[in-house]
Formats: sequence, C-alpha cells, structure tokens
Amino acid sequence: MTAEKLRRQKIQIVFQNPYGSLNPRKKVGQILEEPLLINTSLSSAERREKALEMMAKVGLKTEHYDRYPHMFSGGQRQRIAIARGLMLNPDVVIADEPVSALDVSVRAQVLNLMMDLQQDLGLSYVFISHDLSVVEHIADEVMVMYLGRCVEKGSKDAIFNNPRHPYTQALLSATPRLNPDMRRERIKLTGELPSPMNPPPGCAFNARCRCAFGTCTQLQPQLKQYGDQQVACFAVDQDEAAGS
Repeated sequence: MTAEKLRRQKIQIVFQNPYGSLNPRKKVGQILEEPLLINTSLSSAERREKALEMMAKVGLKTEHYDRYPHMFSGGQRQRIAIARGLMLNPDVVIADEPVSALDVSVRAQVLNLMMDLQQDLGLSYVFISHDLSVVEHIADEVMVMYLGRCVEKGSKDAIFNNPRHPYTQALLSATPRLNPDMRRERIKLTGELPSPMNPPPGCAFNARCRCAFGTCTQLQPQLKQYGDQQVACFAVDQDEAAGS
C-alpha cells in the first residue's frame, strides 16, 4: 500500500454542505460502499454488511440503504456523510463546518452523535467552525485562525476562560452568554478586513487591533508559550516582559 493510499484511509473528511456533498444519482448504500470499493478488496456482501453496520451507528435504518439523498432531511443527510467518512475506519476525521448548514434544532443531535462516535471508535477530529458555542461544546484543544495564520492555541478552558490575543478576545466578547456573570465587555473591531491574497506587512491583525504599536506593522509575530496556551502577539509579549 502506498503512503498516499494509507493516508487516504486514515484521514477522512466530512464536508460542510450535506445537500451538495452527496451524489444525488446514487443510493445511500452505493454512497457508503464507494470508499470500500476503491480502497479495499471486500466482496459485495461484505461491503453491504459494513454499510448497514455504519448506518446503524449513525442512527439510520436498514430501509434507508436503497433510498436517494433527496429523500432525507438535512440532518439525516449529514449522518450519511458522517457514515461515509467512517467507512474506512480512519484515525482522523476533518469536519469542515459540519453543522453550519443545518437547522438549529438538529445541530445538537449531530454534534452529540459525533461525540458519541469519537468515544466509541477512538476518533480524533479536526473540527473547523466559526461558531464558538459549537467549538466550546465539542473541542478539547482550540486553534484560533486569522487570515490563514494561527494567532492563539491551547486547551479549550484556557482559550475560553483566559483569551490572550486581541482577536480571540474580540471574538469571545461577541458571543452571547445567558449567564450575566460570564458576559464580557463587547470589543468592537474597526477598519476593513484585509485581503488574504494581499495581507498587510507585519501582523495581519494590526489594522484592526486596539493594542497594536509600531513593531506590529513591521514584523510578523510568532507563536510563543504563555502558560497553558501559545499566542502570536507582540502586545502580549510586551505585557509579559513588563510583568516579569
């Protein structure tokens, strides 16, 4: 087995839009068996058995095997997509905004399903999301990105309870909180979002950052360890130096 084929089996993806990621001309059984058909030598009967087993794991019924994607709701379609991503028993699943296209009423169901599957199958997720409430619900470790670069990463508790980077602080301040004791003062960003095709020199966040100073417009900060998290910010570095 080539390294590329091994990687394909060990790393799978669940796409954002279940309405566009499933072939409308194929039945559910065909969709689920396709990874096995391409990557394994299982017989037709073995592929069917594996597909039915995975359907049961994601909450689909046996009779769904011969139905087409248009016959399902958005939440059910995403269950099909999740099942397809698990057919090769991967170690890592990249989930690209897997619930953002779903109704709010079914998001929690799909998230809880993913967490149950993680426990049952020993999976690791790379979970990509703009919804911080979803991230807080499912993540163990968090990486905050801005214009394609990591600005802060650490444990979920460290990031949500003690955000250090100004961008992370602004993001979390915009997240509604029911508990008044957990609410933060709203940080409103000013200025235009730079083009990712032509980012500004220095820190990409400098034009919108309330903490920016001269160095921020000239040099690009690198991740540095501060306690339980890593932050790429000259202002944080300056504060740490002043406090030491």
